[in-house]
Amino acid sequence: MNPDIRFWNPYLSVYETEKIYGEKWLRFSYENILGRIGLWGMVKRPWFSKWYGNKMDTPESRSKICPFIEKYELNTDEFLDKTASYETFNQFFFRKLKPQARPVHPSQASVVFPADGRHLILPNLSKVSQVYAKGQGFDLSRLLGSENLGNTFREGSMVISRLCPVDYHRFHFSLSGKVGDNKLINGSLLSVNPIALRKRLSIFWENKRYLSIVENEQVGKVVQLLIGATCVGSVHITANENSFVEKGDEFGYFSFGGSCVMTIFPKNCINFREDLLEQSAKGYETYFRFGEAMGYIA
Repeated sequence: MNPDIRFWNPYLSVYETEKIYGEKWLRFSYENILGRIGLWGMVKRPWFSKWYGNKMDTPESRSKICPFIEKYELNTDEFLDKTASYETFNQFFFRKLKPQARPVHPSQASVVFPADGRHLILPNLSKVSQVYAKGQGFDLSRLLGSENLGNTFREGSMVISRLCPVDYHRFHFSLSGKVGDNKLINGSLLSVNPIALRKRLSIFWENKRYLSIVENEQVGKVVQLLIGATCVGSVHITANENSFVEKGDEFGYFSFGGSCVMTIFPKNCINFREDLLEQSAKGYETYFRFGEAMGYIA
């Protein structure tokens, strides 16, 4: 039996079943022994994602745009540019939206979701009991590529923002502050869909990722991790290093494929919204759009 991926939609107050792009291929790769052989031999390799990502940069890929919009019922009124203006599927994929489509929460005390997606919170990283599946340990030091950072945030909180191919694929800063260097931690490019994560949570610290630290005057150091995934041709960072950023400023964007942003806070510095906490405690992700408040500075 292949369980559906369900998440909470607070806009409709219902649990929804995720429409998974390439579901048959994903389930074959992670749930079938022959698929797992192919996964290790080819799919997890960076060259595969680069090859597939490059296909989405060709003029021929433009023919996929309108069927994709129709199948996943995307709201074209939100697009900054006309659909006809996109010359490749990737141009459409990392499209910009009109500012009014994603207003940034105005309160100075608010901390916002960095991206559209399905979000899961781990309110205390020292007491992780369930992340997508029970019985899997969470290795914070390996995720951050540093024992010192792992110890610093050992009792902190983490919001995992998982982007699907149907989502707006630009990511932003959750709060204002001074941003430092972007550190590349090299690795594989495995899927971050729950189909894969239920099998191996270690994908998070095995995958290629970028680590950046924002120093906020009230909160202190906050980590934002950009996790690569299968068929993500590359992570594009548009924000300047070693500069001051405002809450909601663009950080960058992902090329084709689903991916993930992790935001890690120090202990007890944020009062998170109750619906996010409640659904995460039940093991469900919650869908929110970029710019909405995930909580408030304590």
